[in-house]
Amino acid sequence: RLQESRERLSVCSKLCYAVGGAPYQITGCALGFFLQIYLLDVAQVDAFYASIILFAGRVWDAITDPMVGFFISKTSWTRFGRLMPWIIFSTPFAIISYFLIWFVPDISTGQVMWYLVFYCAFQTLVTCFHVPYSALTMFISREQSERDSATAYRMTVEVLGTVLGTAIQGQIVGKVDTPCIESPFYFSLVNSSVAMEELNMTHDTESLTDTRNAYMIAAGVIGGLYVLCALILLLGVREKRESSELQSDEPVSFFQGLKLVMNHGPYIKLIAGFLFTSLAFMLLEGNFALFCTYTLGFRNEFQNILLAIMLSATLTIPFWQWFLTRFGKKKAVYVGILSAIPFLILVVVVDSNLIFTYVVAVAAGISVAAAFLLPWSMLPDVIDDFKLQHPSSPGHEAIFFSFYVFFTKFTAGVSLGISTLSLDFAGYQTRGCSQPGQVNLTLKMLVSAVPVGLILLSLLLFKLYPIDEEKRKKNKKALQDLREESNSSSESDNTELASIV
Repeated sequence: RLQESRERLSVCSKLCYAVGGAPYQITGCALGFFLQIYLLDVAQVDAFYASIILFAGRVWDAITDPMVGFFISKTSWTRFGRLMPWIIFSTPFAIISYFLIWFVPDISTGQVMWYLVFYCAFQTLVTCFHVPYSALTMFISREQSERDSATAYRMTVEVLGTVLGTAIQGQIVGKVDTPCIESPFYFSLVNSSVAMEELNMTHDTESLTDTRNAYMIAAGVIGGLYVLCALILLLGVREKRESSELQSDEPVSFFQGLKLVMNHGPYIKLIAGFLFTSLAFMLLEGNFALFCTYTLGFRNEFQNILLAIMLSATLTIPFWQWFLTRFGKKKAVYVGILSAIPFLILVVVVDSNLIFTYVVAVAAGISVAAAFLLPWSMLPDVIDDFKLQHPSSPGHEAIFFSFYVFFTKFTAGVSLGISTLSLDFAGYQTRGCSQPGQVNLTLKMLVSAVPVGLILLSLLLFKLYPIDEEKRKKNKKALQDLREESNSSSESDNTELASIV
């Protein structure tokens, strides 16, 4: 009990740790919702090259996670720790590259390379921040309950970060009126003149300049929040080497560790389950704005509907933390993820109604909160189980977290490709004021039928996940016994050495 009391984290430490998760979510949300429309309508990049930028950036983002995990595993401990130096040195360069993504260079050629280079650079630098930050969970405390509590704080702040990313980018950019383009049939009915064309061109140019300025202002605000959150993390959290490592032999190489990690059954089953869950929610996230704008007809309300989802998710994170503590994490997965299905069906079946859409958005936010919290709460349990099976092979925390993030980002790339190709085949009109019926049907499939099928598949896979509450408690007791045995043997060796001297 005395040892557990020493391992307890203060509320201030948990909050400082949680704040460190906000930059990744704020920037990721802003890029996820707005980068595509920015490249097409503001930077005026050709649609083909815009798709190359987006897809290449996502693929590179996924590749960098295991790369950074490899280099972290080779990093020596410093007086700041092993993970904190990565966060310190990546932050200023990440801010610069993020701002340059939202800047339109005054060059006639090379614009595609500009966005490709800085988008990939930012993804690399934010990975150098997020992978060590994710692995930091194992180095702030060795008590499962404290890590779970800190993870709940973190998920609350990260969901709040998605709210901030949506609100800051959406409200600043949304104040600028960027007109849509009517269908070719509409233009054939309009008797335009040269004066009217010049007036429209002038209006579009002014609107485009204002929109570009709005995107840069939003990038500056988000960049300032990135720096502030990083400073709070660095000043308020201490990385504890002894929290994760046992007294043991020298750690094995990265590739040997990777082979051990990938052969660990609970890890593979956890990844497989959340892989399909992540794909379902990312399909919903990536197409919900288009669904609200064109299928439901709420062009001026989709930003507020997204905010309703994220605010609901933020407020219900503490509920899910209580639920998984009271009933166990596997039950929380079934209840939390499964509860999204009725609302995904209702939003498509029921006729377009703004009030009902807000009700569905608030209810869907409850499941979003569970999808945010549970993977990061269950992953430390898998690492503890791995340590018991491989007590002489420490130092693989970064591999566990980096490859989980890799698979998550890989699903994001898959969802982006599926959505873009499906809408392209359906005849999607860029910047159109309305869309063909085939596009609306495709959007309904992407935000309802496909996510429901993926969620059901993920729940079947979770049946195979072996770490329930009983197993988790046994692992906790066994790990505690190992640490006590390791500490007692170290103390006896010191006593014997002292007697010899």
